Amino acid sequence: MLYMVIERFRNGDAAPVYARFHEQGRLAPDGVRYLASWVTSDLTRCFQLMECDERQLLDVWISHWTDLVEFEVTPIITSAEAAAMFAPR
Repeated sequence: MLYMVIERFRNGDAAPVYARFHEQGRLAPDGVRYLASWVTSDLTRCFQLMECDERQLLDVWISHWTDLVEFEVTPIITSAEAAAMFAPR
């Protein structure tokens, strides 16, 4: 399953997030795959595309960051998958 994860850096401060990342890595358990990410130009939010088969594993990853980040997680499908749902048969 794909997930769009929106991270809001607490107090709008990305520095502690990147410090931990450089020291400890992504801290994702086996089974959670990072695919891509984008950060707003004001460095207050990050949009990550993640993949995992078990949502509970994503929650384990999130638990390592909740002191620094507020999370919004949305299960998503690709545009091609959505289009196929409405394709003429």
